[in-house]
Amino acid sequence: MKIIIPMAGMGKRMRPHTLTVPKPMIPVAGKPIVYRLVEDLANMFDEKIEEIAFVVGDFGKEVETNLISLAEKIGAKGSIYYQKEPLGTAHAILCAENALNDHLIVAFADTLFYADFKVDTTQDGIIWTNKIDDPSAFGVVETDNEGFVKQFWEKPKEFISDEAIIGIYYFKDGAHLKKELQYLIDNDVKEKGEYQLTDALTNMKNKGSKFKTASVTHWLDCGNKDATVGTNKVVLEMNRGKNMVSKDVSLQSSIILEPSYIGKGVKIQNSIIGPYASIGDNSIINTSFVSNSIIMNNVIIADANLDGAMMGNFSSYEGKKESVNLGDYSEVK
Repeated sequence: MKIIIPMAGMGKRMRPHTLTVPKPMIPVAGKPIVYRLVEDLANMFDEKIEEIAFVVGDFGKEVETNLISLAEKIGAKGSIYYQKEPLGTAHAILCAENALNDHLIVAFADTLFYADFKVDTTQDGIIWTNKIDDPSAFGVVETDNEGFVKQFWEKPKEFISDEAIIGIYYFKDGAHLKKELQYLIDNDVKEKGEYQLTDALTNMKNKGSKFKTASVTHWLDCGNKDATVGTNKVVLEMNRGKNMVSKDVSLQSSIILEPSYIGKGVKIQNSIIGPYASIGDNSIINTSFVSNSIIMNNVIIADANLDGAMMGNFSSYEGKKESVNLGDYSEVK
């Protein structure tokens, strides 16, 4: 079993944070989004994960090294592939063409999901979906009474189905997928200027592949600042009762309200933290209230009342009461 994770997108809706950190590396409840995605996928399959192929942009060697280490932590080989142009989902997957064989998982690293079942790898393919109120901004599937896909639709203007494709797929035959992706590129088959995975899936279905749908219990968006803060809250609540406070936290005249995550080397004085706060490593908080927020590493906060905030690495904030969205190395007084 192999996993391909396309994650080369620029993350424009998450700026200023994605100016310095790739969106899948932004932490939720103390752990980068892509880390949580990989761990959740590994738990869903009985087969051993042999390789994780990350399709990235120009993220730098430090990020690439961390991704390879992530794969190694679950006993898999980590490999890096590059998507130099944003030419669509099909193109992104094909960038990892050397990994496109045998049993295969494809998971786009911009959302988190939770499911409470093991995957039936005897199926030709599985498409994870979630019912939503407005499916017009998503790819959707139309299914028969047994849950097999009848047709794929890419962002339909008129209502077809409320089963949105969430970006996680299983393929029994990775080589077949590779062939159909290459067909789109060779014949310049585009939809709205991009090579779409749904076109390759349609070709596979027309040639006899049967795709089953599978539902998730939670589908969590990390597309923008407010959605990511909301996802952080849900993940913390799901881990309520677990010890998420590092042992070396310095706590003086302060209270931590559960559920909250507190990283290593954090110093908190005269403050109330939580609920639903994630505080990154080596941050310092003094005389402040911080709740429902994501605070990254090496942040300094003083005399502040923060709710719904997101603060990047090495930023600082003092003496204001509002919802904050600061990128790395920002300073506000």
